[in-house]
Amino acid sequence: MELFDTATVLTRVLTSGVVMSIEKSDRELPGLERLLTKRTGRARAALFNSRTGALHGALAGQGLGHGDTVSVPHADRESLAFLAWLGLTTETTEPGGPAAYDYVELTQENADRLPEFAAASTAPVLVVDLTGLGFGPAAAVLTDSADVWARAERLKIFGAYDLRTMWTQQEADADLVPGVQFNYRLSPLVAACARMALTHAVRPAATLGAHS
Repeated sequence: MELFDTATVLTRVLTSGVVMSIEKSDRELPGLERLLTKRTGRARAALFNSRTGALHGALAGQGLGHGDTVSVPHADRESLAFLAWLGLTTETTEPGGPAAYDYVELTQENADRLPEFAAASTAPVLVVDLTGLGFGPAAAVLTDSADVWARAERLKIFGAYDLRTMWTQQEADADLVPGVQFNYRLSPLVAACARMALTHAVRPAATLGAHS
């Protein structure tokens, strides 16, 4: 990614004064969510500050947790260890078989293929790891289910539901409150840079099409 582009995005976010994820006026996190839903064709996106956080959200969003057995796509040792720490028993899904979620790891080299990867996904949830774009740990849970999205968001401290209630001190959806919440909230700075990388990833194809 060009250093000028990165510096421009960072300057924009820093000068906005909105650098914390709990600000009501933040535009970077919603902007990345909109871009991801548009690129993947999914109705909703929940952002996380790590791959493992997104895996947790993908499973908790489906009501899966301690004591459950889940089928997962091929995962690295760290991810499997984390799921075991959550109390889940995992079974590796055969290629093309049913899984609790599908997983895509984006890099600067393959980011333009996100729509293609999403189209091939058949699981109820798509986890997109954005860390490989080069701006820090980041990931997203994409789904068409409002319930899955709501439970995934509620897992985060200062997720969408906390931001609605922290100013009024009134709990809007008590049934969604988990026993424990985690600091999975993504930084607006990282969100802004990830959105820039995804936007630039489709520019060559768009330019080529304009001249054809």
